[in-house]
Amino acid sequence: MLRIMLKSKIHRARVTETNLYYEGSITIDEDLMKAANICDGEKVEVLNVNNGLRLETYAIKGKAGSGVICLNGPSARGSCEGDQVIVLCYVLVDDKEVNALQRKIIKVNEQNQIKN
Repeated sequence: MLRIMLKSKIHRARVTETNLYYEGSITIDEDLMKAANICDGEKVEVLNVNNGLRLETYAIKGKAGSGVICLNGPSARGSCEGDQVIVLCYVLVDDKEVNALQRKIIKVNEQNQIKN
């Protein structure tokens, strides 16, 4: 049996901008994507802490070190600059591998830089 398990999480990042007229997705600082093991184009779930909205989209690389978290396209309607979001990424795991799965939890500061 395969299970959908949490692979990684970027915890309480701040939305730095929204871009309604972009074709879709969430732009994430490349450094955060690497730390969370999220690939360009990979499906993610975005939870808005401020309004409770949950949405699915895909990640695209933003400039490394910029701290960018930008909701694009229709998802821009559900967030405002300054909102806190949690970005989740999942993986399909066989039952035999569930206990070996190492989740990555990335915590960030107010500027979306990784906390040590």
